Amino acid sequence: MNIFQTTSRWPLYLAVVGLVIVIASVWYTNNLAAQLATTEQNYANLFGLAIEDLNKIDTAEDLERDFTLQSEILDRMETVPRILTDTKGNIESWNGFGSWEPDTNEVRKILEEWIEQGREPIRIDVQIMYFGESRLLRQLRFFPYIQGFLILSFIIIGFIGINQARRAEQNRVWVGMAKETAHQLGTPISAIMGWVEHLKLMYAEDEDLMEVSSELEKDVDRLSMVANRFSKIGAAPELQSVNVYLELARCREYMEKRAPRKVNFDFPAPDAGEDMIAINPLLFDWVVENLLRNALDAMDGKGTISGAVRVLENKVMIDISDTGKGIAPKDIRKVFNPGFTTKKRGWGLGLSLVKRIVQEYHKGKIAVSRSEVGKGTTFTITLPRVMN
Repeated sequence: MNIFQTTSRWPLYLAVVGLVIVIASVWYTNNLAAQLATTEQNYANLFGLAIEDLNKIDTAEDLERDFTLQSEILDRMETVPRILTDTKGNIESWNGFGSWEPDTNEVRKILEEWIEQGREPIRIDVQIMYFGESRLLRQLRFFPYIQGFLILSFIIIGFIGINQARRAEQNRVWVGMAKETAHQLGTPISAIMGWVEHLKLMYAEDEDLMEVSSELEKDVDRLSMVANRFSKIGAAPELQSVNVYLELARCREYMEKRAPRKVNFDFPAPDAGEDMIAINPLLFDWVVENLLRNALDAMDGKGTISGAVRVLENKVMIDISDTGKGIAPKDIRKVFNPGFTTKKRGWGLGLSLVKRIVQEYHKGKIAVSRSEVGKGTTFTITLPRVMN
């Protein structure tokens, strides 16, 4: 069971709300644009009637008529692009293009586009007038898409920001837990070390007790190293250039002594090469030992654990393989998630810490490169190569 898993769905709700806003905005604005287009078409019809009416002025009495309505209609259409042609399609004049002054060829292309779009012209006596869309209408048609882009951008930026804040908070929790663990272990470890030294002084002549004290001292040193590892979490990484084969051999030697007898270790020899990597030995050993311990847990006391090194031009790839149970395909992407575990009593923190140490402290990568249920798993660590 993943004891750290939460079922927060707020990002989904946020995305749905944003999508609803965008769709509603597009629908509403398109509706306004359609109404404005209808209004402009009506004004275009009135414009044609006004022109026809003005063309009928023949006598002095006609000049005395009130042309306020016609003038207002003509003024309303000043911002609407229009092209006047004869009955044969020859362009006679154009107007309403604002500050842009197109030439005859450009006007011809615009007219062809309007005809292809199916714009209905207006016949004025022996002339034909075509109308385009006003600048306001064109802007209104594009506005919902710009608005949608801005809303989606805001949602994405907000999601990234909140996610980064949550991740930073998780990092602080990890660091706090690690340092508190190191602090809590420090006092009893120091006390045990003192008692071991006391036993050595008080019973120096008892060989059996000295042997027990020696083994106890090794385990206390090991505990001290574990506490030291925890204390390194969150601190600035102190990297050293080390031989990758020597470091793997050290980890293998430690785990081999504690593994069941039927488990074989197949690792390259310490002198197999001179390839160097920049690591913090304490933390890197923790990574490898964690992978080896998981491999042992997956093999039920028998099988083979293999280590291999592949050297490329600027990086070193370390493969840790086992012949254990393998990982189900559906779980491969989740193995590094905090709290994910297939063990009955597991906490699901080991591989999560491993990934953090490899990526954040060593600027490397770790992944499950191969896994097959019933046949085993291979983890691959990729680290920058130190060039001599």
